[in-house]
Amino acid sequence: MKKGNLYVIATPIGNLDDISFRAINTLKTVDLILAEDTRHSKILLNHFSITTPMQSYHKFNEKEKSENIIEKILEGYNIALISDAGTPGICDPGNILIRYCINNDVNIVPIPGSCAFLQSLICSGFDTSNFSFFGFLPVSNRERKQSLNMLSSCTSSIIILYEAPHKLLNTLQDLYKQFGNCNICISKEITKLHENHFRTTLSNAVEYYSNTTPKGEFVLIIQKPQVPEYKHSIDNIDTQKIISDKYLLQRNDLSLKEISKSLSQELNISKNEIYDFLLTIKNTMD
Repeated sequence: MKKGNLYVIATPIGNLDDISFRAINTLKTVDLILAEDTRHSKILLNHFSITTPMQSYHKFNEKEKSENIIEKILEGYNIALISDAGTPGICDPGNILIRYCINNDVNIVPIPGSCAFLQSLICSGFDTSNFSFFGFLPVSNRERKQSLNMLSSCTSSIIILYEAPHKLLNTLQDLYKQFGNCNICISKEITKLHENHFRTTLSNAVEYYSNTTPKGEFVLIIQKPQVPEYKHSIDNIDTQKIISDKYLLQRNDLSLKEISKSLSQELNISKNEIYDFLLTIKNTMD
């Protein structure tokens, strides 16, 4: 018996006109549609006169239902997977069923369309050549802190997150503590009537949403602060210069952090390197 296919179909994230002809035709011809919320998807199907049978497939039943669905596909059923909006599998159900299909050598056919974070990235004005998408931050404090530290160590210059309106301010505050006052583009309601792209800094964003009630679903495009490239290190310069009157003793009214920052600019060396060196010298002198 010939196996069926799994069609992973992107649906509009707001404007129904964004759906493709291919997506409509596929939804009309498959044997079954798996929908995250059948009541929500019914609006889309009715709009395009699609009468294909539909079943619910969401994060609370996807593991249980995937076993039954893969059996149907192996029997020859062609099945389409859609989410409430955007591309299934991107912060939406779908990964478990896709893995089942791969393990059973079932053909997976992606039918592309809208994806909120890509549209937001394009509109941010930031460099799009090097970015990382992380979806939603964890809720628990411990996991959230670990994730924020991971974002800091990520080599991508652009970090993309999703956030719900009631958690937006808290997330912006956490990002400000983690990254400082870097640039951010906050996009909401992409392709909808109240679509907006708020290009600002994290400090301004925190201030704004401290006095404004967020509405809609948000995409955060964070431009991480650039790490300066230094030509020299503490190992390849004359360190006696640093501890001479010119570089240190004449600055005895300044803190080590202030001295390190000043010397970093003069000598083109990381201020952290200089700080560690000065701290060692200070401890020796003490």
